[in-house]
Amino acid sequence: MADVVIAIRSELFLAEFEDATAPATCARFRALLPYEDQLIHARWSGEACWIPLGGRDLGIGYENATSYPAPSGRRSETEILLAYGPTRFASKAGQLAGNHFLTIREDLDRLAQICRTVLWQGATPITLRAA
Repeated sequence: MADVVIAIRSELFLAEFEDATAPATCARFRALLPYEDQLIHARWSGEACWIPLGGRDLGIGYENATSYPAPSGRRSETEILLAYGPTRFASKAGQLAGNHFLTIREDLDRLAQICRTVLWQGATPITLRAA
């Protein structure tokens, strides 16, 4: 059952929280919903888009951390990374680790197509809201 609806332009995706492995991150993100921002392509990391959160510190340490997120170190700015293919979570600061707290399980080909459009056409609106 979906916990979050992700809207990228007019396309909708359903996602599930990873409560069993990242309970603190999930709880903090639930408190932020609905969340609206811009989705930007993260070409240096591989096939992924991201939402930079700037200097916002969500007050969560490492929890279910990974450097290689996929569809199924040093600090960088807080961000949300949306992997749509092979990705290495990295930045100009080097390899990073992030908390895997939300998973999209369906329509992954459509997600990849939309994210490739972000690569070529630039930042696009994204909204995450409770399902």
